Amino acid sequence: MSAAPVGRVIGTDAALALEFWVWVDPDRYLQLDDVVTVPIDLPDGQRIEVHGVVDQVRSKYEGARFDSDADLAAKQLLPVDIANAAHVTVTRVEPEIFIAPFPGQAVYRSEGAQREKALYFDKMLADGTSFIAGTSRDGQAVYGNLEFLDGTRGAHMNISGVSGVATKTSYALFLLYSLYGSGALGEHAHTTKSIIFNVKGEDLLFLDKANKKLDEGARDEYAKLKLEPGPFKSVSIWSPARKGVDQIVSSSVSRPSGTIPYCWSLEEFCRDNMLGFLFAEGDNETSRLSSTIRAVERWLAYEATPDELGRVTVGDTVCGDFHALVDAIDMHIEAAAQAETGGTQQAFMRRLHDAKYHVGHLIRAMTREQIVEHTIRIIDADGAGQNRQVNVIDINDLHDKAKRFVVGVVVKRLVEQKEGRKRPLVFLVLDELNKYAPREGWSPIKEVILDIAERGRSLGVILIGAQQTASEIERRVTANASFRVAGRLDAAEASRGEYGFLSDAARQRASILKPGTMFLHQPEIPVPLLVRFPFPAWATRRDEAVEDEPAGGGPGLRGGRSG
Repeated sequence: MSAAPVGRVIGTDAALALEFWVWVDPDRYLQLDDVVTVPIDLPDGQRIEVHGVVDQVRSKYEGARFDSDADLAAKQLLPVDIANAAHVTVTRVEPEIFIAPFPGQAVYRSEGAQREKALYFDKMLADGTSFIAGTSRDGQAVYGNLEFLDGTRGAHMNISGVSGVATKTSYALFLLYSLYGSGALGEHAHTTKSIIFNVKGEDLLFLDKANKKLDEGARDEYAKLKLEPGPFKSVSIWSPARKGVDQIVSSSVSRPSGTIPYCWSLEEFCRDNMLGFLFAEGDNETSRLSSTIRAVERWLAYEATPDELGRVTVGDTVCGDFHALVDAIDMHIEAAAQAETGGTQQAFMRRLHDAKYHVGHLIRAMTREQIVEHTIRIIDADGAGQNRQVNVIDINDLHDKAKRFVVGVVVKRLVEQKEGRKRPLVFLVLDELNKYAPREGWSPIKEVILDIAERGRSLGVILIGAQQTASEIERRVTANASFRVAGRLDAAEASRGEYGFLSDAARQRASILKPGTMFLHQPEIPVPLLVRFPFPAWATRRDEAVEDEPAGGGPGLRGGRSG
């Protein structure tokens, strides 16, 4: 605690066991988010300590009766005093004897061990379960409990905020950088994987490049957090195969080299039931077509026969590309979905023909060697495919149908690979979550996301989902997130029930939060904490990238391709 009290518990406003007002000494001040401690000696000789966080501050004249008295007081024509006060929400009481602080009781600013105790950081640090979640407004570290993120006692994080201002993806990346670089993951750091879908522009295609705009002030912030600033060092960048080209080459414009073009084989499409992800808009019509989709998937898995060139034969038709496969399905739709009505079959085929123009370049005839080289693999047991920590999958330039297909296929395969094995831990970062797990409607992707939200803890798959409005997300997804984060929010959105973890004062402040500032709520701490995070040490766009960055710095190892 501070040597001298910063104020005293007010007696003119009732003090309660979980909240109270503090008169602030004229020579001192308390601001929002400050942490305070009130030591109380009980009549039986016990001493308790009440800890709390300042969530409101006020200032008023004492001795004034009318609004116009402010002018008289300013001209020193009215004898008044200025009284400053701060409202405190209690976070912890040790030992747990819940009484109201006594009026006149001295209030101290919490520092060092007292601050850590007030925010439950002492337990996290003692148990070795802490990770750096950012800094407070006064530059001190804010910790999160890894046990509520890695599946030990809870899992998942949900981040909400206005697009372009809330810096949702930037905060998710900072958390990954912190987890990899701070030692929080311990011996599992090198095997822990991350999958990040790049949904806007090509900003995430340069995570392995240092940021030339990182200044000394930002470097000092990293130093205070005991993080070495630099790019992510174990990164693979996956870019969709270029449309209209027979060869499998990258479609990335900003980074044509250094990326791995991805697509899937016709054989995998038929064998692994990927058809449903072409119907993933999450609307009522998709729901009505679900039985047809399942029937055609079963028919393809049974009928399609691959050859050495990567083509598949369906009936008497040899299909060398996805367009040919769709035509073959059209020819045999009555046999493939014989239990469905003609109208349903026709509706199915209309949507499938539409999808082939947007997704066809991602489903190709591929040889075994091409499949190993270009199919996204994150945790194959045999070591084939990519073997790096951070895997960025670019989908930004794809049509919405293709985006949903890629996300659905990658996430479904990840869940299948993780059945029965909690390690390696995989962090799945997915922006625009409302597209994939909307509150209304059904889709195959929504089923997979729900599965991760409800079973991911046992699978070792941790969803870090982000969206502008949590009110548009399936409730079971947000309800299963142990960590809730809010950046800048629209005032109307902040009033929704999904933000019940924010106090009334925090809801008001959410509408004026600056980029790089978030409210973080976690299970052990009863109030949301304001956290800041440093300017990215990795490039967030092409003009920030430092080329030929030396191997040192940043979390992780610069991995190579295996298999």
